[in-house]
Amino acid sequence: MKTENTVWHHTNVTKAQRATLKKQKPCLLWYTGLSGSGKSTVANAVDALLFERGHHSYLLDGDNVRHGLNGDLGFSDTDRIENIRRISEVSKLFIDSGLIVSTAFISPFAQDRAMARELLDDGEFIEVYIDTPIEVCEQRDPKGLYKKARAGEIKDFTGIDSAYDVPESPEVHVETAKCSIEECAQQIVSYLEQNGYLGTK
Repeated sequence: MKTENTVWHHTNVTKAQRATLKKQKPCLLWYTGLSGSGKSTVANAVDALLFERGHHSYLLDGDNVRHGLNGDLGFSDTDRIENIRRISEVSKLFIDSGLIVSTAFISPFAQDRAMARELLDDGEFIEVYIDTPIEVCEQRDPKGLYKKARAGEIKDFTGIDSAYDVPESPEVHVETAKCSIEECAQQIVSYLEQNGYLGTK
C-alpha cells in the first residue's frame, strides 16, 4: 500500500551524473539459486574483482539483510514476497547512486524476480542464475539446513517443500558444480565488460 500525502522529491544530482563520475553503468546483479548453490560465495568473489579494478559496488546478502531491514520476516511465501519487495526497492536506491549492486537471495518465485526487474530501467537488471543441482547443494549443506528440512525441523524450505521457479532466460547462467568460484566470478565480470557496464578506468 502506498503512503498517502507523499510526493517523490527529485534531487539536483542525477543517476546519470553519478554514473559518469564513477565511470561505470549502474546495474543490479540479481543472484538466484537454491540454498547452498554458491550465490553468496560467487557474489563475494565478483564484488572483490570489481573492487580490485577500481569499480564502485555493493553486495546485499540475503542472510545479512534479514539481521536488520528484514528481521521481522519469516520464510512463509508471503514473507518471502515481502523480503524480495523490500530488497528490490533498496537496490533501486543503490543503483540511483551509481553503484553496481549485487543481491544474493534464493528469490524462488519468478513473479517476484520479474517485479524487481520492472522497478528498474532497461538493461539495469541482470539475472544471474546460480545453477547447482539440489544433490550437490545437499552435499555441501554449509548451514545444515537441508538436514533439518529433511528431518521436518524447517518448514517451507526451497527445493524440499517449497517451490523454486527455475529462471527461463537469465542474462548469466553459472554452474558452480562444473567451474571453480574464480571461473564463475570471471564469467560474470566478463559479461559486465562485454556489455559496457564497466566503462574505462
